[in-house]
Amino acid sequence: MKAIAFTKYGSPEDLLYGEVEKPVPKENELLIKVYAASINSWDWELLQGKPFANRMMFGLFAPKKIESLGCDIAGRVEAVGEKVTRFKPGDDVFGDLSGGDWGGFAEYTCANEDVLVSKPADMTFEQAAAIPQAGVLALQGLRKGNLQTGQKILINGASGGAGSFAVQMAKATGAEITGVCRTAKLDFVRSLGVDHVIDYTREDFTRNGQQYDLILDMMARHRISDYRRALAPKGAYVAVGGASFLMTRVILLGPLINLFSDRKIGLLLHKPAAHDLEQIKSLFESGKVIPVIDKCFPLSEGIEAMRYFSEGRAKGKVVITVDQDV
Repeated sequence: MKAIAFTKYGSPEDLLYGEVEKPVPKENELLIKVYAASINSWDWELLQGKPFANRMMFGLFAPKKIESLGCDIAGRVEAVGEKVTRFKPGDDVFGDLSGGDWGGFAEYTCANEDVLVSKPADMTFEQAAAIPQAGVLALQGLRKGNLQTGQKILINGASGGAGSFAVQMAKATGAEITGVCRTAKLDFVRSLGVDHVIDYTREDFTRNGQQYDLILDMMARHRISDYRRALAPKGAYVAVGGASFLMTRVILLGPLINLFSDRKIGLLLHKPAAHDLEQIKSLFESGKVIPVIDKCFPLSEGIEAMRYFSEGRAKGKVVITVDQDV
């Protein structure tokens, strides 16, 4: 089968597109014909071998655990192991493979049935592949921040994959939304339905005097004291992504700050959850959340897709597609 092989840390040029061995499912796994897979920040960071924690998990000097990047996939079940009970050949599924061996940037991959959910007929494979990691991060971040109807939320990084999901989910709750992004993406973020936009190249939202009940931060770069200043009394700050040094500070200082303040500081750790995918499916079926896809690349151009993703120009998700036999 064709796949984008991941054999060394580095840049997109270090990935290899070509023939590899087709996987064989274990007794509790499904063999899936991949029709679409989306790129996440974790793919890009892992390709670079950064932060160091990634090397501790996947291989110190070279990737050992996974042979191909890509954990968000959508496709059709081709075969099942003898202990699989939830799916059968011919079922359309999608899910997050990050708890296993990844391998989504390929024509076929294997996955445990517990990480997959069925794809609605009116959801395209591209849309389904765009959901798992970004959608679940957004949903869990809003849940951790306990966003309520009528509250004010600021989403830093509103134009990205998780950010575009968070805007739509926050809108569905009836919150007042401020989206932060760069100049070129202001109109796009407005189109998602935010109430206010901030161009971070011209304005620092931590110093403009505004306060928010929840700050959901996909691009954490400021000091913790800056975020606290921008929180309303009893407000919450939830870091979803950003600089590793700030993540470490949130982990170390957040619990201490929370003991002596009514403003809460927290970090959301990635937790794949099939039940959260089911909730996002319901939001999709009700028309409240629609995955935003910036651009699709065929598998043969997957290396270029990674390069495009790394440039930070994407609005929403970047998806890699595989020819469908339907």
